[in-house]
Parts: sequence; structure tokens; C-alpha cells
Amino acid sequence: MTFNDSLDITARPAVLVTGGATRIGAAIVRRFAAEGWHVVIHYRASADAAEALAAELPSAETLAFDLADDDAAVAAVTQLAARLPGWRCLVNSASVFDYDGVTKLDPATNRSAMQINALAPARLAQAFIAHTAGRPAIRTVINVTDMKVENTNPDFFSYTMSKHALAATIGMLAKGNGEAVRVYGLAPGAVLASHDQREEETEISHRLNLLQRKTGAEEIADAALFLSSGALASGQSIFVDSGQHLLDQPRDVIWLAREEAQGETA
Repeated sequence: MTFNDSLDITARPAVLVTGGATRIGAAIVRRFAAEGWHVVIHYRASADAAEALAAELPSAETLAFDLADDDAAVAAVTQLAARLPGWRCLVNSASVFDYDGVTKLDPATNRSAMQINALAPARLAQAFIAHTAGRPAIRTVINVTDMKVENTNPDFFSYTMSKHALAATIGMLAKGNGEAVRVYGLAPGAVLASHDQREEETEISHRLNLLQRKTGAEEIADAALFLSSGALASGQSIFVDSGQHLLDQPRDVIWLAREEAQGETA
């Protein structure tokens, strides 16, 4: 469904943001919309949030598919390319973030993470590139990875494995496509509350970086918009994490912050 089309969508550049209904994905959607893009907000189960967000924006629509079914996801992307001549950017933002540890990988968690965080985005990128070929504008793929690709720790083992797999696709896709395509990585650090974090733990965890400052979701969105311009050489990644990826943290910041918060109240 399309909402608030003040201009013909064929006159606007278009972007698809997977997981665009909530969290960082929603911030990216709002940023592109503010710059005059037609935004396609992908969701799986967040229909109400997706439609409410689309209704706020000048030119937006929602699109439902399950990344666990990558054939269906590719079909949806193929159909979108056929009817959106201005589609220029794909942001693979959706992911699952479930816990398993380094001493015992959980097979179900691993299969889900590798499917949704790595396989499906790779196939969406390939379909987007193939079905928008020949269009005059530079087309960009932005894969949202994680600062964990540089600053690893033993927690969220399968999630981290999947993000490393996604990061590996960036250079390969960049080298395998021509000058009309740019493929980028965008690696956030701790930005939003995760799992069962309390407010005081979130405040601590988001400052566990070199600058000891909170990185905002809007900064991730600004970086995505910049990358969509194709100004950087294909294959590069940007870390937006206030320097967190340059550290060597022994555990995920959820637990580091919890330990610090408990120490302050002891």
C-alpha cells in the first residue's frame, strides 16, 4: 500500500529498507524520506508499525516478506524492481540477534542467523542488482553489519558468525559488478537497548567506546544516506560506533555494563 504520494513515485529516487518498520531501520527510513526519497518499508511481523511510519512520510509504501524464505524475498524484490523505475538503493538492515555462546553453538539459532542475516541479504542484493541493470543512476547496496566484525567477543556466537559472513559479501559483490553498482558495509556499535537491558545498563553500555559517548540511530541513518550517493569506492565499510570497533572487549557490552552497574550499586 502506498501512502501520502505528494509526487509521482516515478519522479523520486527509491530505497528499500529491510526491517524498516522499527529501530535503526526506521531511523534510516525517516532520513531518506526527509531527503525526498520514496521509501519502501519492509517488515515481517510489524505491520502496524510499518503502516504507521509510512503514513507519516511524504512518499512511502510497505512491503511484507519473510527473510526466512529467501525465494519469496527474491520474488518480492523482482516485482518491486519491475514497478519502481527509480529504485536506486537497497539497505539490508533487518537481522535477528539471538543468544548462543562460544562453548556450545545452538544449531537452530545458527541456522536462523545465517539465513536471515547473511543468505537472504546476499540474495536480495544479487536480485536488486540484476533486475535494475541498465538504469542510468548509480545503484547502491548497503549491508548493515556490526562493529563485532572487528571487535569480536565470545557472546552471540551465531549472530557474530552471520555478520562476518555478510561482511564477506561486500567485497565480493563489489568486485563482481560494474561501475554502475556500489556495494558498502555500514557497521554500527551499541546504539539501542538490547534484550533485557535496564535503562541504567543501556546508558553505560552505549558509552563503552573510545569517545565515551552515545552513538545515535540518526548517525547511522546519516551514514546510510551518504553511502547511497555512491561517493565512495565500492567495497568499503563505514563504522559508526564512536570507536568501539577499535577496542578489544572481552564480552558483549550488555554484560560489561551489567557488571559495572552492579558494582556501582554494591
